[in-house]
Amino acid sequence: MKFEVTILGSSSSTPIFNRNPSAQLLNVNEKYMLIDCGEATQNQLLHFGLKANRIDQIFISHLHGDHYLGLVGLLSSLHLTGRTKPMDIFGPADLLEIIDLQFKLSQTVLKYPINFKATNSEVHEMIFESWDVHVETFPLDHRIPCTGFKFTEKQRLRKINKDKVEELSIPTEMLPLIKKGQSYTDKNGIVHSAKELTTEADKPKVYVYCSDTVCSWKYIDHITNADLLYHEATFMNDMINRAEETFHTTALQAGEIALKAKVKKLLIGHFSARYRDLEPLLEESRSIFAETSLAIEGKTFMI
Repeated sequence: MKFEVTILGSSSSTPIFNRNPSAQLLNVNEKYMLIDCGEATQNQLLHFGLKANRIDQIFISHLHGDHYLGLVGLLSSLHLTGRTKPMDIFGPADLLEIIDLQFKLSQTVLKYPINFKATNSEVHEMIFESWDVHVETFPLDHRIPCTGFKFTEKQRLRKINKDKVEELSIPTEMLPLIKKGQSYTDKNGIVHSAKELTTEADKPKVYVYCSDTVCSWKYIDHITNADLLYHEATFMNDMINRAEETFHTTALQAGEIALKAKVKKLLIGHFSARYRDLEPLLEESRSIFAETSLAIEGKTFMI
């Protein structure tokens, strides 16, 4: 199963140094989910050869412009290119008013329905579930209401033991039933349990997206043991006072959070416009948590 994230935008507040505001594309078994939609997100999708019409869910963390100002443009383009299938949008309740007002004043009636679900920035809740993944929100600690998103693969069926299948000459049509737990009786009348004929499935992978937040430690329980954690790292630690004033996190603090949460890998982004060179932020985070990478636009990370 494919489970990977492509970075579309990693800048905070404004586009600068060829970096764009926040946006990521999560590929779950060839189904696309967009996480935040800063300005120029649709341009980034085109630039990296990613088909916007394959996006069926959009998750918006909060209503600062660098996280949603590209949304109406993307929805408009999908309308103009003939989309008819529904779009699921999850975000703060006021986001729907913004979307409706934009289309009302432009006298635009979308050719496809929007299914909008308001998120609650004060509680942890399950907001979406499919055959492949379920998505949860949890509260972050920012200047305005803001949620993090946790994407967890569904538990897969057990794997077929090919050696046993060949040894017993089990018909191919039986394999899906065995994976679901059905036993198999061989030609000698011996019953073989599904557990005997299969091996454990891979443990479900977890991706966590921590948008804008001060380092408050309040959300540690929701990110613990994630396979990949994206966490904002707007400033270096010599700007910690500025980070706290603006409810943001430093690269050093992001490393501390990853270490305390026992995640496997850390991805830092949402870089301040004051930093042209991002290597110092990477080095600072790695001084605490070695498995840190930069959220470089166009780069895809396997989860």
